[in-house]
Amino acid sequence: MALPLLSYGPKSQNQRVSGYETGSDEQPRVFTTENVLDSGDIDGLIWAAYRQIYSEHQILKSNRQKALESQLKLGQITVRDFIRGLAISDPFLRRNYQTNSNYRFVEMCVQRILGRDVYSEREKIAWSIVVVNKGPQGFIDELLSSEEYLGSFGYDTVPYQRRRVLPQRNVGDTPFNLKTPRYNEYHRSQLGFPQSIWQTSVRRFVPQDKQPKAGDPSNYLTMARSMPVPANFPSRVPLANLNIEATVPYRRR
Repeated sequence: MALPLLSYGPKSQNQRVSGYETGSDEQPRVFTTENVLDSGDIDGLIWAAYRQIYSEHQILKSNRQKALESQLKLGQITVRDFIRGLAISDPFLRRNYQTNSNYRFVEMCVQRILGRDVYSEREKIAWSIVVVNKGPQGFIDELLSSEEYLGSFGYDTVPYQRRRVLPQRNVGDTPFNLKTPRYNEYHRSQLGFPQSIWQTSVRRFVPQDKQPKAGDPSNYLTMARSMPVPANFPSRVPLANLNIEATVPYRRR
């Protein structure tokens, strides 16, 4: 028996406020198959989908899903199906699901698929339970089948960050691909970065199991190097000047 989705309350975010501003360059461009006129438009729509789901640093030639692109161009699948194919593809799951916690994966998917930030930690917990019970693919299907996604983007529109810039603010909301790096704070600290680089020395990360323990000789290396070197070195005597018979002890019977 599947567990029901944990209830969580919405939050007054930008995308939940009705907009009265006039269109401008600050508004996000909407890519939809409803206004596709030529092959250039469909290529732009595909690029927008890659940029939304994979983010800028993951758009590589090796990550392209050419079979999905062909199906979309031929009209065999909808934009929603194309988004689903990108979100459950091996490159996306390998670089985002396998390298992060469930909470982090939930946050990234809500931003990229629903086009908004998570409401609270309770929403992260609620969706992480879905990830545990149904796996990442089942979680993606739940997001794409939600009323919020269908009401905002439907079957023909590429998701985008809703209401990213507000005219009454000096600085708008930061884009998701800039404020959501691949690793969160916990994993960045485990990997040992960011590290401050100084002019005279470089701080390097040393794993805990390789750090010297108490009593390790390497801890005394600095002390040994700081010890003064004797100035008077012992004199060397040529072998020709040595009297071997006089120096070697003689045992009498």
